[in-house]
Amino acid sequence: MTTATTVSARDIPRTPAVQARRVNEAEVRASVDILGSLPPQAWSRPTACTGWTVRDMAAHEVGQYEELVKPWLMVTRVRRARAAHPGLGALDGHNEVQVEDRADLPGEQLVEELDRFGSRGVRSLGRMPAPARRRLRTSMVFPEGRTLPEDSIEYLHDVLVARDPWMHRVDISDATGAELVLGAHDQEIMRQILLDLALGWTGPPCQLELSGPLGGSYRIGDLAGPPAVTLRADAVVLARHLSGRPARGEIALEGDEETAAALAAARVIF
Repeated sequence: MTTATTVSARDIPRTPAVQARRVNEAEVRASVDILGSLPPQAWSRPTACTGWTVRDMAAHEVGQYEELVKPWLMVTRVRRARAAHPGLGALDGHNEVQVEDRADLPGEQLVEELDRFGSRGVRSLGRMPAPARRRLRTSMVFPEGRTLPEDSIEYLHDVLVARDPWMHRVDISDATGAELVLGAHDQEIMRQILLDLALGWTGPPCQLELSGPLGGSYRIGDLAGPPAVTLRADAVVLARHLSGRPARGEIALEGDEETAAALAAARVIF
């Protein structure tokens, strides 16, 4: 049964720019902290991203923030990827070039560069005028941007700049056993994940009963009437699932089988 505390995920407001900067700053600190805590042997462990070790994932993150400081590098890497990785799409090929650019750096230096470029990159986000952020399309560089809930630099900066390293921090915790520290900024990232799930959902109403530090009671679809399906899971477990990563933890679905199958197949861009 829906209670008064249930939130319509579709009504979650998009993170405003000022708050997004604070969320981005907090995620940089959290990412630096978890990577800085790793013992030397942890850097070679495989992650949920096929072919990437923890070290590769860190190199990718450094490259992402570096491009916020030096945006021309993004275009350069896309061009290089066409030759180096012709079998990959623009985004995946570009990500591989980010990793290759720091192939020889030890973990300690990657942490230092993440700290430096992360802080500078977040500061650089506030320098682009708001009209330009709304007008410019991510798909101008990455065709994959057309599949985003909002094909704009604004969405990239205010949502994905935090969401991508957040999920990689989950990946690093999963791969190494390092503690996944969750706080207020993580809650905002999770709320945006649920908003995007709701925006893409066209089925009957479903109730999401999420547990853990990022938990809460949410509805996707119409708020009126009983839900066709109730989903119960830890919030981070659901986020992993929505990203398409291998399951870690239980997701219980109760109700109409067809709707449950559709909800289980739903995905969110990370």
